Amino acid sequence: MFNFKPNIFKQEIGIDLGTSNTVIFAKSKGIVVDEPSVVAVKKVNRKGEREIIAFGHNAKKMIGRTPVGITTYRPLSYGVIADFDMTKAMMEHYMNEAAKSGVFSHPSVAVCVPANVTEVEKRAVVEVTLAAGAREAFVVEEPIAAARGIDLPIDDAQGCMIVSMGGGNCEVAVLSLGGIVTNQSVRVAGESIDDAIVTMMRQKYMLAIGDITAEEVKMAVGAVVPLEQELKIDVKGLGLTSGLPEVVQVTSTEVRETMEPIIAQIGDAIRATLEITPPELVRDIVDQGIVLSGGLSQLRGINIRFADALNVPVHIAEEPRYAVAKGLGKILELPRSKNISNVPVGSNVNSGKE
Repeated sequence: MFNFKPNIFKQEIGIDLGTSNTVIFAKSKGIVVDEPSVVAVKKVNRKGEREIIAFGHNAKKMIGRTPVGITTYRPLSYGVIADFDMTKAMMEHYMNEAAKSGVFSHPSVAVCVPANVTEVEKRAVVEVTLAAGAREAFVVEEPIAAARGIDLPIDDAQGCMIVSMGGGNCEVAVLSLGGIVTNQSVRVAGESIDDAIVTMMRQKYMLAIGDITAEEVKMAVGAVVPLEQELKIDVKGLGLTSGLPEVVQVTSTEVRETMEPIIAQIGDAIRATLEITPPELVRDIVDQGIVLSGGLSQLRGINIRFADALNVPVHIAEEPRYAVAKGLGKILELPRSKNISNVPVGSNVNSGKE
């Protein structure tokens, strides 16, 4: 564990560096950045040199719409860094955006990581954060940050269970006395559902659609339990047989059937975590229930589905998309010896910036 003394003259921020979205929380200011984790790059010469032309929402609008020479990237995959340079540039840009909200330059930064990442992956997160302009950086495991963000009593001698469902992966954890007792992680989440919808439209309707359209379908009619009145949406795409634009009406029933294998896999991970949880902690979980956080927890009826399958009350956190970022903000107010992961010695260092 690292022991840093609080310094009231330092600006501290928490960064939820997610596969789909990056959220930055600044102490005393709240959420100051909420942008997609997307970068658009333009090839500038034949040597392969590239120039970044857009970040976040502006870059996401370009997905599937770029001409030759422009490419969109998601620099994170399954919650870990897939492209160091792109992640560095993206973080630097968002930290500068946070500075426009009154955050000082070169802040101390807490960054969340999945609970099951390797020490090498933790070190990479710290190094990219320092390279992006942080004065110092440390990592916090995502389930702990999310639990702090929704005020679960994880410091007490009782079991709390949280399921953090984002874009790239799903983290299931039981916490007690400030730490993780048992946890499971599955690499399926929001983006997996988008991919499944794309595949369903291609196979069932011979209609080609992009990831952005699939995400819109998921948000508009996605439900994991039958609805009293099923929803419908007109989906526009390219007919694979005609080669012409076509419009197909899709119902929430079809989307639910498409999502079912992915939702079932997440449910299996929750069940597997409960099976290896000490009985006294299971008793606590039955009493207070399981809490869902992350963007995917906003799917219609997901808490009902899991509650029926697991025989345990399931609740959705308030503002679930921001649970991790808010938790990082609360952790920044604690002594550094609490809830901070053991990254390799030397990874958490002062950048030398003044």
